[in-house]
Amino acid sequence: MTNNDILKKLRYAFDFSDYEMIEIFGLAEYETCRAKVSNWLKPEDDEDYSNLPDKQLALFLNGLIYKNRGRQEGKPPMPVETNLDNNLILKKIKIALSLTTDDIIDLFDLVGMDVSPHELSAFLRNPKQPQFRKCKDQYLRNLLYGIQEKHRPS
Repeated sequence: MTNNDILKKLRYAFDFSDYEMIEIFGLAEYETCRAKVSNWLKPEDDEDYSNLPDKQLALFLNGLIYKNRGRQEGKPPMPVETNLDNNLILKKIKIALSLTTDDIIDLFDLVGMDVSPHELSAFLRNPKQPQFRKCKDQYLRNLLYGIQEKHRPS
């Protein structure tokens, strides 16, 4: 999955306007404009399409965490990763939406994907631990579809 796809799916699931997207970026202390956000959301074959770098997706996810959970007083801002992988994106979405393991499994169930608590736990572990498992695109894609089904059912 591309970063642009992730941004598009989150925007659609929560029905964010361009200005709400800009506001979420602003919560992570990143100033952007409507044109940039619009270009990130365009189809890949559009001439104005622009790739969303890992850093900007990390900033958006951090802003989503701040929007939904607020900032913790006395703590420095969350670090902004320059390299994202599916495991880290999954963790940030879990934090932003205050999801428990059962909530995530329920989201997978909504789209017909069977994920065990042990499998999910392996995705959320530190990469240095032997039980760590890399989160493949299909898991992240189905989680985003599950979020969409829950928040914006068709």
